[in-house]
Amino acid sequence: ANSPPPRKYVRELRAAVQTTLRMAAWNVALIIAGMLLTALAGEAYFRLTKPFIEDSIPVQFVDGVGLIREPNAELRYANWRDDNFVVSRANSQGFLDREPVSPELAAAGCHIAFIGDSFVEARGTHIADKFHTQLEEMAASELPHLGVTTQAYGISGTGQINQIPFYDEYARRLNPKLIVLVFYLNDFSDNSAVMQALELGLYPDRMPFMTARKDEHGAVELRPPDAKYERFILPRLPKAWYVRARDRLFGISYFAKWMDTKRFWRYGFVPQRQAWVDMLAEHPCCVLLAGAPSIYDSDLDEQVLPPALKDELEYTAFSVDQFKRRADRDSATLLIMAATADMGTRGDPKFDRLSAIAEARGIPVISDYAYIVRQGHDAWDGRWRSARYWNATGHRWAAEAILEWLKANQDVCD
Repeated sequence: ANSPPPRKYVRELRAAVQTTLRMAAWNVALIIAGMLLTALAGEAYFRLTKPFIEDSIPVQFVDGVGLIREPNAELRYANWRDDNFVVSRANSQGFLDREPVSPELAAAGCHIAFIGDSFVEARGTHIADKFHTQLEEMAASELPHLGVTTQAYGISGTGQINQIPFYDEYARRLNPKLIVLVFYLNDFSDNSAVMQALELGLYPDRMPFMTARKDEHGAVELRPPDAKYERFILPRLPKAWYVRARDRLFGISYFAKWMDTKRFWRYGFVPQRQAWVDMLAEHPCCVLLAGAPSIYDSDLDEQVLPPALKDELEYTAFSVDQFKRRADRDSATLLIMAATADMGTRGDPKFDRLSAIAEARGIPVISDYAYIVRQGHDAWDGRWRSARYWNATGHRWAAEAILEWLKANQDVCD
């Protein structure tokens, strides 16, 4: 029983093991080769079918105005999840729109200036499909006697206070009879320099846009944009090596970029924001952040607001005052449009807070969501799957909502 096995069995066992290892190696090699071929085929396919891999947004700092788009520059917007790739060109003023109409044409009819953030800039929508362009076409057909012309002044990431120079330096030149502020949920926080600084990673008193702050007596005053804002960028948290490697891969491989959009990975937002909160809480202008490290616009639904959100509402009211004074001075009508279902309609605390500010100043507010509901549409059909922005359908509904209001208020064009 203890005698060694015959040599032939040892040779057979060794041969069987070697055969198994060779087969396993070949299987692994075939799997790797298949994965490489799939990746190469995918890379070739997406390079042939996708026009570019990443956004390109040239910017320019203008004294007294802040950051706008580089005039006449080409902009590229890539939305991989919705297979939406748009190449557009900024006009000579630095906004994603057609060239401004002549002062004579604007004066001869009813000129409307639209001012806002990413909903007005709409990088992911062709200019011909944007709501203000569609409105002009609709009005030409249904209200030809008004002679409606439109112009859009939108820069993503801005609030109404940041947008005041858009009117002063550009829109006012055409003496619009109607000024429309397109308001979205995050405009509340963008009107607070402190909260906006948290999003941009900058110091609140060193911002590339016009901001507002309180003086030693508590009065709110405007502060011009700072051309040296880049010297005061808040430190970023270091990225792990694998995150840096992944970012480099997604910047060069179309196939990897497509794979990433299917997972829609996110990283670093919460810890980065918290780190900036900790830094800014020690800054003299940011005392209101103390004890409130996690503040988002959704918290506006609460009955009792923390100091930071009260600050947002106060500065939003201040920004509306600024536009109302300008509209009254220039014999124009001011209108506010609440954008998308995120702002809701009557009964939504966010919409109600905006309406309370506007109604106290005699400013009408319309909700494109309310219009969509009245028409029996699903508001989600007017948005991109990957973002809250209007798609072409959403832009058309927004244009129809404004046209409906304009039909009932044609006297603003007199």
